[in-house]
Amino acid sequence: MSVSMLSLTGPLGSVSGLLQVVSLLGLALLLLKAAQLYLHSQWLLKVVQRFPPPPSHWLFGHIQEDLQCLRKWVEKFPCACPHWLWGTEVELVVYDPDYMKVILGRSGYGLLLLNGQSWLKHWRRLTPAFHYDILKPYMGLMADSVHDKWEDFIRQNSYVEIFEHVSLMILNTIMKCAFSYQGSHQADRISQSYIQAIQDLSNLLTPEGRWNHQACQLAHQHSDGVIKLKKAQLQEEGELEKVRSKRHLDFLDILRFAKMEDGSSMPDKDLCAEVDTFMFEGHDTTASGISWILYALATHPEHQQQCREEVQSLLGDEDHLDQMPYTTMCIKEALQLYPPVPGIGRELSKPISFPDGRSLPKGFLLMLSFYCLHHNPKVWPNPESCFPALLRRIKVRCLNMDEGVLGIYLMFMTCSVHL
Repeated sequence: MSVSMLSLTGPLGSVSGLLQVVSLLGLALLLLKAAQLYLHSQWLLKVVQRFPPPPSHWLFGHIQEDLQCLRKWVEKFPCACPHWLWGTEVELVVYDPDYMKVILGRSGYGLLLLNGQSWLKHWRRLTPAFHYDILKPYMGLMADSVHDKWEDFIRQNSYVEIFEHVSLMILNTIMKCAFSYQGSHQADRISQSYIQAIQDLSNLLTPEGRWNHQACQLAHQHSDGVIKLKKAQLQEEGELEKVRSKRHLDFLDILRFAKMEDGSSMPDKDLCAEVDTFMFEGHDTTASGISWILYALATHPEHQQQCREEVQSLLGDEDHLDQMPYTTMCIKEALQLYPPVPGIGRELSKPISFPDGRSLPKGFLLMLSFYCLHHNPKVWPNPESCFPALLRRIKVRCLNMDEGVLGIYLMFMTCSVHL
């Protein structure tokens, strides 16, 4: 019996010892991680001590703050202020033109411009698709997309959440103009699933997890479907010159025929990446810009009525886009107040010093906030109260202040760019 008991307690003792070792290792790793977080947070606090921060939650930081809070920060904290994320990470929100000029103009290259042969090849490949003479014939298709989308809505005396509907309309327009798709894409469930996937990717807190994987998969499937449709169309139409004689080359035509003309081959993976970028950046920022323009007009009904009268006075079959100065001014000023890309994030590759003597080390995160810059009373006094007369003041300021030029440049930033 004693031998039997020894044979049973031996393995149990080994398992118990192993669990103790694992527990100790886990505790040690936990303490190490806690120490790393503490040291990192202390380093961040030391870095930003010269930039007074707004009050923040101990865990959530400032992530729950809305646009109104940001405007208050701009008035209270000059040039820039820390923005805490989850209490353990921080980025410096920059909204001063002199600060931005230091960041955007480093080493002779603006941070908003890519450098190198890869960018040059990319730019040369895509630029022909966005020439004015190429885009102008698509005005009819754009008008049809607007008409198809809103014909039913205007008969309904009800409120609608406009962003989703505008997103579907823009996606339909991109499909017709950039990919020569002639179907009724707005009614397609795949299109609605794509919009939902993009919204999910924008709202998820982490790229890890099942929801993020599903959203990415849906977006890639949509792009794959677009490419397959274009391949089938090109097989029917034939070579480049035959296609060019029938219609204008669209975005995907240029990508496909670029490899045929220079002898190289663009892999489908790279082609899909180009389509993903164009679809996401193109439809999301445009939908955001249009939604905010409609919001600005809705909150200023007297100017909305003046725009309506200007457009109605020009209705006809001719091209009158250059004969709507008041409407054009309202559109541009809405983009100034509510930029489609409110800001871009950057990580410093080397230390940087600002004009007032404050500095940041390598590796620190920055957020160049175009929204805050456009609401900075130091640059544009009372920007919202003077809609839509702001552009008239901008022309005067550009003659007297360098930052006016920067303000105009950033005002119409409608896409994000990568270094």
